[in-house]
Amino acid sequence: MREVYLDYSATTPVKEEVVNEMIPYYTQLFGNPSSLYAPGLAAKAGLDKARTQVAELINAEPGEIFFTSCGTEADNWVLEGVADALKKKGNHIITTNIEHHAILHTCQYLEKHGMEVTYLEVDGEGFVSVEDLEKALRDDTVLVSIMMVNNEIGTIQPIKELAAVAKKRGVYFHTDAVQAIGNVPVDVKDLDVDFISMSAHKIYGPKGIGALYKRKGITIPNFIHGGAQEKKKRAGTENSAGIVGFGKAAELAKAGLDKHIAHSSELRAYLWERIEKDIPNIRLNGPADFTKRHPGNLNVSFDYIEGEAILLRLDAYGICVSTGSACSSGSLGTSHVLDAIKVPVTKANGAIRFTVGDFTTKEDIDYVADSLKKIVELLREMSPVNGMEGW
Repeated sequence: MREVYLDYSATTPVKEEVVNEMIPYYTQLFGNPSSLYAPGLAAKAGLDKARTQVAELINAEPGEIFFTSCGTEADNWVLEGVADALKKKGNHIITTNIEHHAILHTCQYLEKHGMEVTYLEVDGEGFVSVEDLEKALRDDTVLVSIMMVNNEIGTIQPIKELAAVAKKRGVYFHTDAVQAIGNVPVDVKDLDVDFISMSAHKIYGPKGIGALYKRKGITIPNFIHGGAQEKKKRAGTENSAGIVGFGKAAELAKAGLDKHIAHSSELRAYLWERIEKDIPNIRLNGPADFTKRHPGNLNVSFDYIEGEAILLRLDAYGICVSTGSACSSGSLGTSHVLDAIKVPVTKANGAIRFTVGDFTTKEDIDYVADSLKKIVELLREMSPVNGMEGW
């Protein structure tokens, strides 16, 4: 049985070059980077190099990069930090209703502690309106947080235009770029944003390491208190091997960005071509213009059947994908993103997210398309609602 991984937006395999860069920091270069003797200084040199590599990926300065345990921590740090730092100015945050739960749940936490949050709605393809943001800004708004690339439907937001609106009003702008870095060009100087959240495991780096870009001159409180690591801003002994791995992954992502985009876009388009040709009664969720969505993302609803049933059958064929329904995570109901773009519940329940990556081949896509056709036909034959009105 062939094994095909099409869930690159969930996580990516760690590239061999990254692993090779990390191994010495578990063995020979294991010193504490805060120590002043030679092994510690060698470890610190690795951290400094990685900070530069991550900074170069987004055209930032090394001093603007702060390593965290993950993208979620970076999101929490920004939202809670700005809310605390600017509490005398105001208590209003603006975000969207399709953010990752790292943002949405943090906003809900802040609402319980006196913050007001406006959740901007999006259109049928998941785009935020610049005009809606302008209308939502208030004198007491302290932060706008809008993700750069949606993790479910791949929508690439007009971050530069949105950030410009916030800047005109003197409001900080944060973007969760976890799905963006390494997949689309990200230049902090061009975007003119104040904060960016990042994660290594989405760009063929290790899990357990992320970073926050904080524009020079901005001060927010520490999220973790203790030692003087990360310029006294984020306490805790550094994950040296993870940071070095992130740095190498960032270097590879920068060097190979154009090739990665071309490869992913081509295979994503081919997968859609096969699905659209072979399987009737389907719906594309997210932007129809593929240049406006994550290059490897394809989110498709299959009428009359549950996405979870498709996922489990694909798994039996050795194929890994994600379901568009929240059911698989132990929650009831459909994805909040599909709800936000007004996908009917019956169609949202049958949604599958496919994401291709650097190790995907055309043969993989053919195997997935052939297997999917058989699975959908079988499940529809079994479905009690197949052909019923309302689907």
